[in-house]
Amino acid sequence: MTDNPTPPPRSSGRLARAARALLPWALLVTCALVGGLLGGAYAVYRHPRYTATSYVVAVPTEQSDPASALGFAQAYGRAATQLAVLGDAQVSARVPVRTLQRSVRTATSPDAPMVAVSATSRRPGAAARMANAVARALTRQANGTKSSTHVELVQLSRAVRPTEPSSASPKVTALVGASAGGLLGGLVLLVRPRRTRTRDEDTVRPAPVPVPAPAADAHGQP
Repeated sequence: MTDNPTPPPRSSGRLARAARALLPWALLVTCALVGGLLGGAYAVYRHPRYTATSYVVAVPTEQSDPASALGFAQAYGRAATQLAVLGDAQVSARVPVRTLQRSVRTATSPDAPMVAVSATSRRPGAAARMANAVARALTRQANGTKSSTHVELVQLSRAVRPTEPSSASPKVTALVGASAGGLLGGLVLLVRPRRTRTRDEDTVRPAPVPVPAPAADAHGQP
């Protein structure tokens, strides 16, 4: 006669189920924390960057009209980042042409004959100096052809030394990293393979069937 195996305690089964239920949340929290740390470290490693902007405006002469000035402003906005203008600006900007090509951007408006010349640098003074140098070089070259274009380019506003960085702060990058990490963790949970139930979990143990006692005869003997 063999002894029946002792069933596992129910408390261990409840602990295993609770651990499996907490595992997805732990993965999401871990991914969010790692993403936040990486985002904050990226902002600290990259260093803050500053942006300064100078504005020039195209003014029509007596032989032109505002529509022509608007069209030339669009053309000057594209020409400001060309090598001819940047090569003229590198002396006063005190940086090589390659740095100007990497740091200077322009923007124009479809409604106003204005060109915004922006420069970005780790040093606030260098950003303002580069923006003003490119704006002056563009003005000189544009006014050199004023007799044929009948449009004069005037510097409307000089770039000033920025006091606050234009790049994202470590707090912002940390929040972005945490959001990206949480999203990545959620995607991992969605594509992970489903856990299959074991045979012991699928098998339903039958309830014990009571054995009836033998019936007694008239003399009370079984």
